[in-house]
Parts: sequence; structure tokens; C-alpha cells
Amino acid sequence: MDLFRKYNVAGPRYTSYPPVPFWSNIPDQHTWMRCAADAFDASNQTEGISLYLHLPYCESLCTYCGCNKRITRNHAVERPYIDALLAEWQMYLDHWGDKPLIREIHLGGGTPTFFSPENLDFLMEALLQDASLHPQYAMSFEAHPNNTTRAHLEVLYKHGFRRLSLGIQDFDPNVQEIVNRVQPFEQVQKVVEEARDCGYESINFDLIYGLPLQKLSSVENTVRLVNKLRPERIAFYSYAHVPWKSKVQRMFTEADLPNNEEKRALYDLGKKMFEENGYREIGMDHFALPDDELCIASDEGRLHRNFMGYTTGQTRLLIGLGASSISDSWDAFVQNEKTIEAYMEAALRGKMSITAGHLLSERDMIIRKHILNLMTRFETTWTEEEASLAGWSNLELRMDSFLKDELVVLKQDKLWITDAGRPFVRNVCMALDPLLAEKRTESPMFSQTV
Repeated sequence: MDLFRKYNVAGPRYTSYPPVPFWSNIPDQHTWMRCAADAFDASNQTEGISLYLHLPYCESLCTYCGCNKRITRNHAVERPYIDALLAEWQMYLDHWGDKPLIREIHLGGGTPTFFSPENLDFLMEALLQDASLHPQYAMSFEAHPNNTTRAHLEVLYKHGFRRLSLGIQDFDPNVQEIVNRVQPFEQVQKVVEEARDCGYESINFDLIYGLPLQKLSSVENTVRLVNKLRPERIAFYSYAHVPWKSKVQRMFTEADLPNNEEKRALYDLGKKMFEENGYREIGMDHFALPDDELCIASDEGRLHRNFMGYTTGQTRLLIGLGASSISDSWDAFVQNEKTIEAYMEAALRGKMSITAGHLLSERDMIIRKHILNLMTRFETTWTEEEASLAGWSNLELRMDSFLKDELVVLKQDKLWITDAGRPFVRNVCMALDPLLAEKRTESPMFSQTV
């Protein structure tokens, strides 16, 4: 608990490097398409590409959520939005000389299962007609237990989906009510059983600790119920309270939240119960059963992490389609316009709606590589030239506190995080990040690290 108090500070999650608030030097459409084409040409025929589709609509508002979404019960919005997605995809197809080889597809949101099975069928049919699938392709989607039907499962299975992620958060009725995410265990069980009956091979549960009104008994009961269904993977996220960014989080107050020590106890209990039930920690916030592909990839040093989360496939090019989606060519990021109408108008006119982005410097790419290594393998090794370009001449001084607390081991060209240090991986990454000092600001930008 002393370590928790010491290191629980605001810091990036390092989904990208540089973190989004530090992006600058935004590429224009021409520059981005060149970066994407270079990455495509270098990697498409071997490793393939990844696709993320942002489907932003939800029928109800979850008050913990910081995602880009639109709340509506008007399902007439589905087909026009799909038309915009396909128009954006066509821009890439027109720019590339070869047929894309797709390694990964992930449908995120919002609520992808807001869309009807018929419209999802149309979307996938059109998306894949001018593409090929990699021999080791993986497709997954996020599903809401309350609106995911067997027809949804069957349609997406037909197109190659074998994984789904269910947003559970917590099974405590009081917690569900205050975050406006009421879904009985029986409903979740029904979706899980139907998915497995359809042939789905991997199911993930998203759980959150640190939610309003959450107690130790909430986590204990939730994990006990989760273990009855035995999902292959579990994401156990820290609730990120960022009301300056997500105004919906102002519907409850800090007084409703567990304090720092209580929140840490929630995590410790959950982690202990997962491990007692046979799950293994494979990365920040993630657990998997030993025979799951994610766990095997972790053991073999193949684990990768991008804007879709932890994955087993490493692709240089990630194309994000849809409002607010982020694309990544390794040397550049771009993010689409967050407002749905502005995004759709641009896409249907054959224009990119780039609203944010970053062209990475040589230093950025070196630091990115090593932070990614720590996030996926809890260790990294560098060359003398890399250390010089990254500005790590005083690395031992930067790591002094972690070394004294036995959270890391540092050699001349290698750093690895001890088992005790794993909960503080974000803090260790922060010590490698020169931008935190260079871009210091008084305004809040990040959630707490632990």
C-alpha cells in the first residue's frame, strides 16, 4: 500500500507513443496516405494489415464511459453510417496497388451490436469483397449483453469472427444502476452459451475496478460469477475518472468513488481470485487462461499492443475507419473527426477528416519501441545508439526510486520489471518518456496510473 500511495499519480496509458495529448505536427491527407502506402507496400504481402471499425451508436448512456459515442434509439442511422465507412475504405483501396491482406478486424464502439444483423452482414460483405484474409487472421467485436442476439452471433461468425468481448463491468445491482448499465447475470450467461454454441473460440469479459459504490463484496461476487462462465480472457481495467474530458462522469461525484486505498484493495482481490481460478496475468490489466492464444503469445514473446488492445498479430499498418478512429503506420498517427456528421460528410465526398495526428521523429520511434516492449513483455534491451538518441544518459538516476523499491532491474543495456513492479508498469514507462517534462502543463490530461 505504501508503494501504491507513492506511485499512484496521473500518467499516460501508453496506448500510443507519443500519448495523444502530446501529438503535434499533424500530417495532411497527402502525407498520411503516403505513410500508409509505404507501410502497406512494406508489410501487406507478409504480415497483412489490421482494421478497426468504430461503430459509435448506443441506445443508452453508461455514465462511466469515456468513449466517443452517440446515444439514440433511431436505427435509421445505421445504413448511412455504413455507407460512409465503406466510402472511407474505398479511398484506401484506390490508393493501394495490391489487394489488402487482412490479419485483424475489430469492431468497437459505441455498441457494434446496436447495428442490425442484416446491416452488419452488408457491411462485412462489402468490406471483404476486395480483400483477402491472412492465413492467421483474427476477427473480434465488442458486444452488449442486452442487445446481442443469436442472429448477430451467427452473421458475424459467417464472416470469420471467432472472438467477442462482453462489457460486464460489475454484476453488483447497485453499481450497475449508478453507472446505468443494468444487465442480469442470466442475460450474460445466455449470450455466452449461444456464442459457444455457434462456435466462438474466445470470449473476453471487460471488468472495471474503482467504479462508484463498488466494494470488496462487489468484486468478490462478480469474479465468482465470472468464473462460472469461464471466459478465456479478462480485461480488468482501472476506472479512469476524467470528468474534464467526459462530462457524463459528472452524473456522480468523487464521494461515490472508492478512495485510493479502497481502489487498490479492489484490484488486489480481483487479481488474487483470477489467479486462484487459473488465469494468468499477461499484460497491464489483462488475464487469460493458459491455453488461450494471448497467453501462449505472451509466453513466446509475441504479444503486441495497439489501439485495439493486446493482440497476437503484429502488423505495421492499422487502419481505423469511422468517426474518431485512429490509424497507425508506425511512423505516423492520424485520428478522424470525432463528430459523426462531419466525419460522414467528408467520407462521402472522398475526403479524409483528419482532426489530429502526429508524424513520429526518430527519437519518438525509438522510445515507442521500448515502451511497447515493457507493456507487452515487461522487459526491453537497447543499443548504445538508441540510448543516445532517446536521451537516456541518466537512466540510472531516472530509475533510482524503482531500483530502491525493487520494482525493476537495470543493466547497461537492459531493463526488466519484477513481479512486484508489474502493477507500476505505466510509472516505469513514464521514466523513459522525455515528453512528460517537455510538455508539462497545469491542466489535467491523464487518469491515475494505478
